[in-house]
Amino acid sequence: MVKRCAAVLGVLLIAGATAGCTEPAESSLAQRLHQDADAIHALGISGVQARVIEPDGTQSVATSGTADLATGDPVPSDGYFRMASTAKTFVATVVLQLAGEGTLTLDDTVERWLPDMVRGNGNDGARITLRQLLQHTSGIHDDLPGYTTPEEYTQQRYDIYTPAQLIARAMAHTPDFAPGSGWQYSNTGYILLAEIIQRATGRPAHTEIETRIVTPLGLRGTRWLGDSPTLPQPHARAYQFFGPGSEVDVTDQVALEPENLSWVTTTADENTFFRALLGGRLLPADRLAEMKRTVPVSGDLETMWPGGRYGLGLAERPLSCGGAYWSHEGGDGGYITLNGVTGDGARSVVVSMSEALGDSPEHILAQESAAATLIDHALCP
Repeated sequence: MVKRCAAVLGVLLIAGATAGCTEPAESSLAQRLHQDADAIHALGISGVQARVIEPDGTQSVATSGTADLATGDPVPSDGYFRMASTAKTFVATVVLQLAGEGTLTLDDTVERWLPDMVRGNGNDGARITLRQLLQHTSGIHDDLPGYTTPEEYTQQRYDIYTPAQLIARAMAHTPDFAPGSGWQYSNTGYILLAEIIQRATGRPAHTEIETRIVTPLGLRGTRWLGDSPTLPQPHARAYQFFGPGSEVDVTDQVALEPENLSWVTTTADENTFFRALLGGRLLPADRLAEMKRTVPVSGDLETMWPGGRYGLGLAERPLSCGGAYWSHEGGDGGYITLNGVTGDGARSVVVSMSEALGDSPEHILAQESAAATLIDHALCP
């Protein structure tokens, strides 16, 4: 997830509603979704929206809290939010498509596509493969700019960085480990992947994502915003909790590096994407199987994702009812989103929270755990 800040990251209920598929508004699944959304709101999260899609297409939607602390307006059930690191799965899907087409291979080195970009202080792009970038096993150290106080937010919210600037920050550090010998989440690795997509296709990564994923799937609520600091309507305001008496509206800000990170989406679109991906509509079976080959996570995410593993732009997390689900959460600019889909793409869920509890590791973990509980309940009906 992008570390933009300290975080590592009215109730409306709608159930039923795809053609020919309905269920009572107070079904057990809808009730439980409502309760879990309320439990997240009770932690102090200003607004919550969640959507579950069942194998027959039936949808249940719950919202809790408010979209605006100043007005008390209800949370829109179809509101936009910043996708943040969930976009990594989109980037990984494009890379795997290009590999399937023979444009590149996962064993290509970074040096092959981006000569002289990864070097210095022990960094060596000739030893790092695209597969390692995708799986966060490259060892490249992350050093993204970000705010940790209200004052820093005000000062930095309109700053724009080029990919070269962010990669150069990482190159100022020695690697966390030798390529392939460990695991550490690296946003810089995916900035490099987006640059490789552009080098390999001649088009920006966001254009490839739009052409290959957004348009074919009809994701009308998924948009690349470039360097715009505002979201389309409707949306809940985003807040960052820095501590008692310091709950700041952080809705307006430019993505750290617009080419890769400036995406907004909806719970409906995010569900559609993950169902299509795991259902085999975006990648052939062999490429999807490669994406699902995982290694254990470590570091902060070992605590955040108990039992979690990571494939190629796709995380695997255990279910309380047995088995596992696939996901990629995102957190940036006050919006924190978790998602999950079963291995066959049949059942999926997305929960978006419009506030980040960034004042302590305990509160960050509590927010993550409450959202993960909602995901687990939705996928273990």
